[in-house]
Amino acid sequence: MINLVYKVRIRRQENQKSDSYWQEFEFGGSENSSIAAVLNELNSRSPLADACGNTAAPIGWECSCMVRKCGACAMLINGLPRLACSTFLNMLKSSTVTLEPLSKFPLVRDLIVDRSFLFENLKKLNLWLESEAYMIEFTHEPRYQSARCLMCGCCLEVCPNFSSKGTFAGAVAAVNAFRILNEEQEISHRNDVSTQYKENYFEGCGKSLACHNICPIGLPVEELIVRSNSVAIWGRQ
Repeated sequence: MINLVYKVRIRRQENQKSDSYWQEFEFGGSENSSIAAVLNELNSRSPLADACGNTAAPIGWECSCMVRKCGACAMLINGLPRLACSTFLNMLKSSTVTLEPLSKFPLVRDLIVDRSFLFENLKKLNLWLESEAYMIEFTHEPRYQSARCLMCGCCLEVCPNFSSKGTFAGAVAAVNAFRILNEEQEISHRNDVSTQYKENYFEGCGKSLACHNICPIGLPVEELIVRSNSVAIWGRQ
């Protein structure tokens, strides 16, 4: 186990209306520590002081599980959207760690953002079942992969077509749409989902596939998009 001293730079902001600023801290510990562990250790200090010795307010960030299941700890880590609980210091190959909130979501405080419009976009696509789910073994694996989506927002952060002010719902919609399109037996509802999918996803996707490469749990995003397109646009299971 190697212990090193890391410089942790955090973009801080009390709320949406206040100005942002950078604050730097020092963390001495194992290179096997996760970013979540680093943040927990910093916030456990009483009082918390920055690298200059100034007293600092506790760092605002979210996490509900610490095991890559909730997606709440998504943030920009050295410029890339990642989960704090599954990003480790030895993965960064730098003694400087830069933490920022996701930029495409409204800020709450520090590293906390409001993801509510992500869920509102899913509602607009009517992604729920109106009938008993029809399940066949042939599609079990992709349906399982679809259900694993954390809705963390990392795919939306890197998408060049996504904006919180636009109507494009992003890859998170395509990934979650597959289960509904595949399982729904109520034809009118499936047709409605297909219509909303075409308007709010298919017609806005530029196919950069940045979403596929950035998924923190390695979902087969491209495959699920292709499957959703096949059902919603061309009517093929």
